[in-house]
Amino acid sequence: MMKKFLTIILLIFPVLMYAQHKKAMPSTYDLIIGTYTGGKSDGIYVYRFYVETGKLAYLSQIDGVNNPSYLCVSANNKFVYAVSENGTKSEVSAFTFQPKQGKLELINKQSSSGAGPCYISIDKAQKNIFVANYSGGSLAVLPVNKDGSLAPASQVIQDNGQGVNKERQSAPHVHTAMLSPDEKYLLYTDLGTDKINIYRYRASRKQPLTPASPAFESVTGGYGPRHIDFSPDKKHLYVLQEMGSAVNVYDYDDGKLKQKQSISVLRDGFTGKTGAAAIHISPDGRFLYTSNRLETNEITVFSVNQETGELTLVEHVASRGKDPRDFTIDPTGKFLLVANQNSDTVFVYRINNDTGKLTYTGNSIEIGNPVCLKFAPAE
Repeated sequence: MMKKFLTIILLIFPVLMYAQHKKAMPSTYDLIIGTYTGGKSDGIYVYRFYVETGKLAYLSQIDGVNNPSYLCVSANNKFVYAVSENGTKSEVSAFTFQPKQGKLELINKQSSSGAGPCYISIDKAQKNIFVANYSGGSLAVLPVNKDGSLAPASQVIQDNGQGVNKERQSAPHVHTAMLSPDEKYLLYTDLGTDKINIYRYRASRKQPLTPASPAFESVTGGYGPRHIDFSPDKKHLYVLQEMGSAVNVYDYDDGKLKQKQSISVLRDGFTGKTGAAAIHISPDGRFLYTSNRLETNEITVFSVNQETGELTLVEHVASRGKDPRDFTIDPTGKFLLVANQNSDTVFVYRINNDTGKLTYTGNSIEIGNPVCLKFAPAE
């Protein structure tokens, strides 16, 4: 009898834990939007997002931030950080964040220690910020103070070299910087040299990054690695190639990569201009999405093999605008939001949880040159 009782408990325990997790998920989120400010935008915008309906409502904005083209939110949800693209005078800004009101207030600014920053991320312990300086071809580490403010860069890694495409790859162009799920390593892409660089991360050190062994993984010449994402089970890394319009699939193990697939994000026979941009995997790890700009303007949907991590094409969906620079999936996995940079729009799609396919909900907002979308719990 006792054995039967234990068997029942073991069977229902995962269900109860899942139900508790679902119950704990917030019903509303803040959508924080980074922009380019040369057109209709004045800075960073915050909207309330309702996960039951997929609708958006304006909350606030903070002006006077020049080209806040990429953002990150601290793990405790109290701070937001943004790059400000301004050539060799580029900066990184720190803000306090009040999620219930969706309100941002500037704390301080620091130099990005490189030209044209286009990506920013933060570790879970809120010790360091990582900045990818695209034009300068460097990666900068900025320490985070206890009050959320930023200190000057403690480490700058300058890349060198070039790629086979003389027009796009005459110099290094660092494009993204993301910690591994266990935060033992930092991986950053260099579009200019066709490399995925791998560094060991030790937060307590004054210069926290040291080259791993091996220190990089090369991609096909001229493909230009851009953005990356890890699978939820931490076993696979997905790398989107901006110039090659393809996703590379890697087995990932303790800072080491082993490529097992490369798959195009384009429709069969397409020969127009392309520029792959963002890549994200669904919270349950079953589907992967990419965006593509220029003459494609669409989202590509893939299913993910749960055993191998390999991808199979599901569909291509129009982004309903020009140049989908970024998109995001809400934390519940119900919706995908697309930011069309050059048509000043954000559109909301519902995700079919069985197939991964996208359906436009009819919900959208108009906002000048949106280029980054980040969710934060509002409750």
